[in-house]
Amino acid sequence: MPEAQSGLTRTAAHLHSAMKAAADGVGILLVDGFHYLALFAIGATTVWSALAAFCEMFAKGRAELSDILLLFIYLEIGAMVGIYFKTTRLPVRYLIYIAITALGRVLIEIGGAEHKTGEDLLVVAGAILVLSFAVLVLRLASQGDEPSDPSHRRQFDRTC
Repeated sequence: MPEAQSGLTRTAAHLHSAMKAAADGVGILLVDGFHYLALFAIGATTVWSALAAFCEMFAKGRAELSDILLLFIYLEIGAMVGIYFKTTRLPVRYLIYIAITALGRVLIEIGGAEHKTGEDLLVVAGAILVLSFAVLVLRLASQGDEPSDPSHRRQFDRTC
């Protein structure tokens, strides 16, 4: 009788591991499928928005500095999506670059508005300074993560 129990236990353990492997496979498929679908949706929306902004500039017959900075924001979002697609790592520095560019647009709007005070300029400039410091800290902290191979460093510099 103990041999029958151990055979039953082995069969149950094997069945359990097979079910777990199947569930893990389905879960990974669903998560990866969602990531790809979301990346394509974000990428397509970014391209669509950039084209719409470019068409508006073309219709105006000119592009202001804030319009050009908006195109840079779209470029950074596109680069961030591309890097995430290739590496499945979200480059936090790109989010900070986007925030700095957006604050630059706000700074231009504040400078062009007559009713804004110098205090508003200082607050936005201070926020840009803090974000710039955050980029510096992230770059210094991530240097230890880079391999010492110079060819890898060139590849890393192109993507980050």
